[in-house]
Amino acid sequence: MSGSLMLKGFEVELYTGRADGTVVGCSAEAAAALDGFVTEPDCRNLEYTTAPAASYREQLELLLEPRRRLRHWLEARELTLLPGSTLSTGDSHRFERSNPDNPYHGYIEATYGTRVVTASVHINLGLTDMEALFAACRLVRCEAALLLAISASSPFLDGASTGAHSQRWLQFPLTPQAVPLFESHRHYIDWVEQQLQLGTMQNVRHLWTSVRPNGDNRPHDLNRLEIRICDLITDPLVLFAVTAFAEARIQQLLREPELHDPQRASQLSLEQLAELADANDQAAARSSLDASLRHWRTGEPVQARQWLAAELEGMAPLAHDLGLQRWLAPLQTVLQHGNQAQQWLHSHAGGMAVGALIAEGAREMERSERQLTALLATDDAAALG
Repeated sequence: MSGSLMLKGFEVELYTGRADGTVVGCSAEAAAALDGFVTEPDCRNLEYTTAPAASYREQLELLLEPRRRLRHWLEARELTLLPGSTLSTGDSHRFERSNPDNPYHGYIEATYGTRVVTASVHINLGLTDMEALFAACRLVRCEAALLLAISASSPFLDGASTGAHSQRWLQFPLTPQAVPLFESHRHYIDWVEQQLQLGTMQNVRHLWTSVRPNGDNRPHDLNRLEIRICDLITDPLVLFAVTAFAEARIQQLLREPELHDPQRASQLSLEQLAELADANDQAAARSSLDASLRHWRTGEPVQARQWLAAELEGMAPLAHDLGLQRWLAPLQTVLQHGNQAQQWLHSHAGGMAVGALIAEGAREMERSERQLTALLATDDAAALG
């Protein structure tokens, strides 16, 4: 079945800290000690990347194996991994450099401060045909708010509720401020080269938007779509559900581009669609599944939860053909019971402190990883596909 699926891989950013939820930075030391981990400009989070694989089961092991090694290293220092995508328990008032001698890190600190000290997961889906890649970029950009609505996990900052569901996306500096929906590969190349000349991008990686084309020699050699909007999703099965949703939508697009490419199927212009997508992202950051969004086909309002439910229903036949149904199943639970941010906010409104919620989330995160690791070692793992 996986032969019909797209290559996929993940870039995972994680906070480290104590079991009580306090953030403690150690990324430089961890990256020096462990293969596969790299630092972020601020030492309180670090990153690892999974190799590309089409199989979700294979990706599960690729996702968990680095965390097992990292947890072993952290345990000796009485540290653990923390959930959430912002500095939930503080301190966002100071920047803690992982490499004081790195000039690009210096630029990041001076330009953006701790607005960039966030954790997230980037989802990469392989596409090597340029026409298909940029059509997929248009579609996923127009529906990126739905992925944020599912994944929102950053309602806290510095020990308090912010009033948003994804404080990370509200504070993160989108760069450049205005990014078009690219009509073609040529349009993307010309636009990136212009931004580099203007200085609105410092390098080809300095394109911080919800969705972007990616490859080893940007902007020319591209081989994947990168979804950057999602908050950190600590439950691998929910992460795979979000990934399967994006993959199914792209598979629908590849089969019927005239129905699913916004450039061909929307009543709005590409300029209007770019504004609509950005506004939807902000609305989803504030209210996630309860957000009122505007549908890219007509511009008409629709609740995020209802839009998601409609897309899940529409993709069901294709999901069955591709064997994605089991991976999509956790989305129904999220729609019914809320995402991580909504669950945390409910408990916080009931009197639970932010630190206690993060500590509980850290324990649940470790339990889930142990259970999935144990499952992979049994014959029951065949059920994972």
